Parts: sequence; C-alpha cells; structure tokens
Amino acid sequence: MVHNITSATRLLDLLTVFEGDRRIQTVFTCTESSTLDEGTLEFFTSRGILHIPWKEATVQKFDMAIATSRGGDLHNLRIPLIGAPHGAGYSKLLKREAGSGKREAFGLSPEWLTHEGRIVPSVIILSHDEQRERLAVSCPEAVPVSLVAGDPCFDQLQVSTPFREDYRRALGIRPGQKLIVVSSTWGRGSILASDESETDLLRRVLAELPIEEYRVLAAVHPNAWFGHGAWQLQNWLAPLTEHGLLLPVPDTETWKAALLAADGVLGDHGSLTMYGFALGIPAILGSFAESKVAPESPMARLGKILPRFSAHRPFLTQIEEAAAAQRGSAELRQLRATVTSRPGESAVLLRRLFYQWLELPEPATPARPRSVPVPSTVPVGYSSPVQRPVYVSAASGERRATVRRYPAPVQRRTMERHLAGTHLVADIDDPDARWPRSADVLLLPLGRPRHVAGMMGWEDIAALYPGCALLALEEPEDGCLALLRDGMRLRARWHGRRPSWTSTAIAASVVHDHAMSTMSGPGPVCIQVAIGAEAEAGLLDVTVL
Repeated sequence: MVHNITSATRLLDLLTVFEGDRRIQTVFTCTESSTLDEGTLEFFTSRGILHIPWKEATVQKFDMAIATSRGGDLHNLRIPLIGAPHGAGYSKLLKREAGSGKREAFGLSPEWLTHEGRIVPSVIILSHDEQRERLAVSCPEAVPVSLVAGDPCFDQLQVSTPFREDYRRALGIRPGQKLIVVSSTWGRGSILASDESETDLLRRVLAELPIEEYRVLAAVHPNAWFGHGAWQLQNWLAPLTEHGLLLPVPDTETWKAALLAADGVLGDHGSLTMYGFALGIPAILGSFAESKVAPESPMARLGKILPRFSAHRPFLTQIEEAAAAQRGSAELRQLRATVTSRPGESAVLLRRLFYQWLELPEPATPARPRSVPVPSTVPVGYSSPVQRPVYVSAASGERRATVRRYPAPVQRRTMERHLAGTHLVADIDDPDARWPRSADVLLLPLGRPRHVAGMMGWEDIAALYPGCALLALEEPEDGCLALLRDGMRLRARWHGRRPSWTSTAIAASVVHDHAMSTMSGPGPVCIQVAIGAEAEAGLLDVTVL
C-alpha cells in the first residue's frame, strides 16, 4: 500500500527480502488518501510495477498487505496487514484530520492504529525497543502485535560504508574534495521553508565554500518535490544549481549514496538528518521544528543535542567545530544507537515475519541487506557554455600560490569575510553584463572570436570593461596569454604532471595576484600552485613576451 512517493521508496527497502522468489507476486496500490501523492503513478510506471486501483485492492483476494504509512481506509482490508515506519523510527507529530484533537506520534497512537476500537494492523513493525515503550504509553492494546525488527534502510547504509569512494566518484566528487549534504524535510520548519531573509541556508553554504574544495548537495524530501512539482522546485533552485549545487531527484536512492559520500550534514527534523548523524557524519541543524517532533522520541533528543547553525558565523567554522565536538562523545554514541536495536538483523527478522504470515518456507539463501546502488548519473543543474563568474584569492608566497574560488552570483555582499582580498574573474561574453564590466580578470576561451585582443587597444577595453586589469586568452592545455593594462604580455603554461583542477581561469588568477607583481625579467618563473589544502600542486611557468 503506497501513500505517496516517500512511503513507496520505503516499501522497496522492505520488499528486497522477496528477491528471487517466484512464488511471490507483488502488486502495488495507492490509498488515494494523501494530498501529496503526485508522481506515484509515474513512479509505478517508470519501474515496471504492476499496480491496481485502491477499490480493487480492497475486494481482491491477497495473502498479505504491507504499508509504510497509516493513511487511508486500511481498515477495509480483509487480509493480514503489516505496518512499518517510512522513516527513522516514529518521530513526527501528525493529525489524521484537521481539528481532530491533539497531534500524536504518527504511527504509535490510537488515532493511527485503531478503527472503531479495533487494532487495524496485524503486526506493527518497530525499529527500536524504545518505540515499544512509547507504544505501551500511547496505545497499550497494540503492544502484543508489535515486533522490533530493526531498520532495513540503516542496515543497507551500514553495509555500504566500505564503498564510500565508489559513491564519491559517481557523484563527481574529486579526490581531496569534501561533500556537504543539506537535508530538507517538507513543510513549515524545514530548511527550504525557513525564512530566506534571515538564513537562506542553501545559498549561504554554497557561497562560503571554495568550489574546488567542496561540493554541496541538496537532499530534498519527496513531499516537497511532488507537493510543489519537480519543475517548480528545480526552477526555484536554478540560481544555485547553475553555480554548482547538486540536486538529485528524490525517487531514487541517490540520497543514500550522498550520505555515504558526505563529510558533513546540515539538516533539520527529517529522517535523513538522523541517518547521517547515526553514520557518524558531523552534523549541525539549520532548522528544527520542535512542534512537529514527538517529545519523547530520539529525534527530539537530537534537536536538543546538535548545534544550531548561526547566521553570524562562517558555516565552515561551525561544521569543523561540530566534527571535533561529536568525535568520541559518549552521549552522541548512545543517541546514534537509537536508530535500531537490531543492527544488521532487519533482513532476517523481516523475511521471517513475512513468510510466517504467507505460510511459506523461507528461501534457502540467507537473508541479507543489499548495498546501496551506485548512482548512474551525476545530479547536475543547468550547464552553461559561459564560464561562471567567481571571486578568487590566490594568496602568494615566494613562488607559491594557494587558490580559492567562490561563485560570485550567489554572494550577497562583497564585504563577506571569505571574500577579503579576492579579485573577480568573469567570461567576457557572460550574458549578464555586470560581471564582465566589473571583473578584474576577463577570460576569452579558446575557440571564441579573438577580435577583442586583435582589434582593440586598452583604451577601448577600459571603456567597455572598466574593472579589467588583465585579459586572459585561453591557450591549449589550460594555459593562457595574459594581456595587462600597461601593455605587458605574459604567457602562463602548466608543465609536468597536471592535477585535474588546472584551468585557464586558475592560471589567469595566479598571474593577476602573483606574477604581475613579481616578474622582474623575461623569466620564466615557475610558480607552485595549490587549491586550498589540496596536497597535489601544479607547476605554472610564467614568461614575459
């Protein structure tokens, strides 16, 4: 029984225990009870899933039903119903109907478990013993049909941790780069719904992190995607995906691969934050709606323990402090253990349960969690032929330069601390004329018309591009010919083994911040160039022509 895309993806986690068994025919249906069920038909169709209308499902004869939500008229079924959570435990407060009284833990209260005094599910699957303790308080008559069977999603994540580098490569994360996952649940109080004027967290993170050293991925809850429409969400976030934000679609398992590849999580009260925290990933909270979280749940404890993002301090400082504080903490170790009290056992326990109700012997092959699939495509946004404008610092020492670059259009103020001492680099043909007009360094990529260099003097260039101090013409192998205001011409070429990050734009920035002030003769001068803290450096030869 599918309530919406969220419950559908969780069902697929449960149904892996039937793989290879031709005795089992699985049929899906949508309960038609969610206002956020957009996309479910496409979900079924794209995966070749056999599905039938809800009314037909209530009258046809089946041997067992499985649901990861409690919405809809599940009491109309006349077959055994197995009820499971569709997130990290039972943490959300939710009312079945507007005005129906106080909100209680979704899936653990009489409102969600009973109909006319009768317990609806034949079995209530729990992931941890603490949930049974809460169930004994909220709905004691349901305790006899409860079963603690662990968390199949977390077990899958755990067995996949050895393949971290595979997931990083598939997501386009270079060696030495770090991945920050920004996790947003749905509705008010989520990161995406937070007050943009105060925090605007996705933009802040993308703006403050150097683009060669970090990637940022937004893992957005399916209800947000399908509640607003995929096109709408992508349209809202286009100014960020254009400048490097990774935005995977939510009806795949890419979010799991992203967590396994992550170096930090900025989250809220959604399950993904709890899973990332339980994996030991440094985490801070960008938003947390206490009013939507069951007060006795592990998620409520998480909200009290994890640090909150401060809009008045650099994000990188905060995530580094969180990493140091969360390393080796006994309190946090205890909280991580509340995701499952049967670690690694969910496949065995769930298969045993399902086959008992089906009255079939289990397959001879052992039940086991499968690893998270490697994403087949890198989640990217709009790809522009224009080299996007960046603020660059190329801090220099004696024939050494350390380069850090920040996407210019997502900055709010040029006085930000991380922009101190930077210069602006832009493509001369950028459709947004404000960037080339104010750029310190103008790029003219290979293959573009060279009329600017061949037909214009600096007076003309200065009139059109008043901020320009250096015009960089791309040359083969990511080098450049640099034309300076005073008429000097420099050629910059990479030599030796070239790291993957070498580019004309980086060569031009090094020339601007380093070679322009240190060239005392025709050279060549060899400059050792590094990207942030990256160990592998490149060698750039600069010669006066």
